[in-house]
Amino acid sequence: MAGTATRREARERALMLLYEAEAKTLTPSELLDDLPVAPDDYTCAVMLGVETKSSEVDSLISRHAIGWALDRMPAVDRALLRVATYELLERPDVPTAVVLSEAVELAGEYSTDESARFVNGVLASVAAEARRG
Repeated sequence: MAGTATRREARERALMLLYEAEAKTLTPSELLDDLPVAPDDYTCAVMLGVETKSSEVDSLISRHAIGWALDRMPAVDRALLRVATYELLERPDVPTAVVLSEAVELAGEYSTDESARFVNGVLASVAAEARRG
């Protein structure tokens, strides 16, 4: 694993790589192994965390994405929700407001016009459950 990036850059890279892994039907760890240069440490940690905690992450997203099946969401939204949900569950060092605001920004930048509101709503609900107390 290589270098350092800002957490914002690391989240953006994790989003791109998770999207790529899904498009290529690879696991995140398989994709990381295939890269000629490893991403920064935080990107790798998030990707491997999403993979390791995939059942818990996907279950939490599914419970809070009312009316949306995970496999029917835009792939970018799905990857973004997975990154943010992993952070909400497993990275207490990252403030909730930072996770939500950066996920909403990335949704607005990379997904559909409606995605920012959708991602914000789902993650606000996920955060209320994941970060109780």
